[in-house]
Amino acid sequence: MPQWPAPAVVCALSTQRSGGVSAAPYASLNLGDHVGDLPAAVAENRRRLRVAAQLPAEPHWLAQAHGIRVADLDVGGSTIAAADGAYTRQAGRICAILTADCLPLLFAAESGEAVAAAHAGWRGLAGGVIEATVRALALEPRALLAWLGPAIGPRYFEIGPEVRDELLRGDGGAEAAFTVNARGRFMADLEALARRRLARLGIERIFGGGECTHSHPDRYFSHRRDGQTGRQATLIWLKGAASR
Repeated sequence: MPQWPAPAVVCALSTQRSGGVSAAPYASLNLGDHVGDLPAAVAENRRRLRVAAQLPAEPHWLAQAHGIRVADLDVGGSTIAAADGAYTRQAGRICAILTADCLPLLFAAESGEAVAAAHAGWRGLAGGVIEATVRALALEPRALLAWLGPAIGPRYFEIGPEVRDELLRGDGGAEAAFTVNARGRFMADLEALARRRLARLGIERIFGGGECTHSHPDRYFSHRRDGQTGRQATLIWLKGAASR
């Protein structure tokens, strides 16, 4: 559960990998229906999540594409096209992000009028998914809170110079987020990159971070560590009293 001073009408959580029915390599609470797991197992895992978390509805599962499109959950029904962010001002509509190393980010308005979630792998960060999500909320950045969920840490996220160049193109001052390793490649700090972008937007209250998916095989799925694997989910929604 995020530890952040969000309004009482804001509900949020990030799942771990245990408590489901999926078999290896998806054991056991895999919530991704696009990774090769049995559809019946994913459906049961999602049912268990709804029950355990007392969710008010089925989460809006996005067709994530490592892009910057942000879906408005208050229009268009329950079917969402390819998107890597979602926001809502309506109670009971659940923004959901699936990850297995990429960084999930949650946003909440201090007024309790809106929430959002974003999927920020390196492509999303470089493309501007954080900026796109904040624009979609159409609120003063200083009125927003942000929370960083579990993601691969800088000890394990190795990238090539071409990826580093892409990330620096949108943030030329981020050199400190990269360390050269013995192979002449770079270890990248996704959290540091995200924090810089949030701060540049004017978001001052940033929480979470420090949970490395790669470091905890008992707790999290990690694509870099395991290859074929499941997905954990990070969710945010508004309680009924927050309906606008």
